[in-house]
Amino acid sequence: MFSYMINNFANNLPIYLMRIPAILLSLTVHETAHGWVASKLGDPTAKNQGRLSLNPLKHLDPVGTIMMLLFGFGWAKPVPIDVRYFKDKRRGMALTALAGPVSNLLLAFIGIFIYMIAAKNLLAPLLSGNTFVYVILLFLQVFYSLNLYLAVFNLMPIPPLDGSRVLFVLLPERYYFGIMKYERYIMLIMMLLLFTGILSRPLSLIVSAIEKGMRTVIGLLPFL
Repeated sequence: MFSYMINNFANNLPIYLMRIPAILLSLTVHETAHGWVASKLGDPTAKNQGRLSLNPLKHLDPVGTIMMLLFGFGWAKPVPIDVRYFKDKRRGMALTALAGPVSNLLLAFIGIFIYMIAAKNLLAPLLSGNTFVYVILLFLQVFYSLNLYLAVFNLMPIPPLDGSRVLFVLLPERYYFGIMKYERYIMLIMMLLLFTGILSRPLSLIVSAIEKGMRTVIGLLPFL
């Protein structure tokens, strides 16, 4: 298993190198979106702690970043949220939680849009062996795919992912905080499912469906 991972990493080294800037941008925008929405709803916690920043170092979680690099699924350091500042705690929590994945869906849409335009207008140079064009298109694929995976993964109702915060809206508080007590164990189980590939397959199917939908919408534009 370990030797397979090493060989896979070596064989796909260009992809992993492209993931690094894509991860830095995607995770940074994701967490900044959480903090920005929380701030607009009256919670200054993220702003006071310097998390309304596009500096990746303020947001990266070591384990989550490595997971993103190796598997395409991962997370950043959660932005601190104090629901006591929200006029409506449940609504405020839900909007703040959804801001991150929505920002990644928007980045993915923009990435697919640029890719489809570039692929159409730059296809001839690509077929003639233009390496620079090939690298651009490949990076765009890595970028929008990573953002789709990040959005879908974080919407899972598993602590500490954003989907678990949405549970705060749907469940009575005693049940919600009862589940959150087991956050560490739930995360270990989730990581095991990712390593074994059991979780990756259904998430990949969802990502593919969303990508297909975005491509269909963009394809309706008259200039494509």
